[in-house]
Amino acid sequence: QTVLQGIILLPLRTTCVAFILLLAWLFASIATFCHPGKGSVPLKGWRRRMIQTTLSCLTRTLFFIMGFQVKVKGKIASLQEAPIFVAAPHSSFFDAIISALTGMPSIVSRAENLSTPVFGTILSSLQPVSVSRQDPDSRKNTVAEITKRALSRGQWPQVI
Repeated sequence: QTVLQGIILLPLRTTCVAFILLLAWLFASIATFCHPGKGSVPLKGWRRRMIQTTLSCLTRTLFFIMGFQVKVKGKIASLQEAPIFVAAPHSSFFDAIISALTGMPSIVSRAENLSTPVFGTILSSLQPVSVSRQDPDSRKNTVAEITKRALSRGQWPQVI
C-alpha cells in the first residue's frame, strides 16, 4: 500500500510543485517587470499587493502539497509594531514558511541567490537585502540597509 501511494503521490506532488513554482515565477516577473530601481526603490501599489497575496498563497499551497500544515497561534506583528522579524536558525527551507505566514517580507540573502534561474526572480520580487561574501564591507552595508528599511516608516516591507 505504501509503495502504491508513493508511485501515485510522488509524480502528482512533483507536478503540482513544479506548476506552483512556475506560477510564482510568472507573478514575480510581472510584479518586477519595468520596475525602476531594481531593489533600491520599494515596490508599491499593485506590485506589492500582488507579491503579498499571490506569492504568500502560492507558498502556503506549495507547503500544503508537500505535507506541511502550519497553524499560527496568536497575532502576527504588523509593520509598525515590528519592522524586523528574527527567524532562527535561518538555515533551511522552513524560513519560506515563516515568510508566507507573515505576508512575504524582505529577507536577507546571499547575493549569489539572485542569479538562480527561477528562484532568483521570485527572490528578487521580495526585495531582499543582499549580502556579498566577497565584499569586506558587506556586513556593515547589510546592517545599514536593514536599519534604513526599518526606519522607513512603512515604505519598505518588514525584514526577516
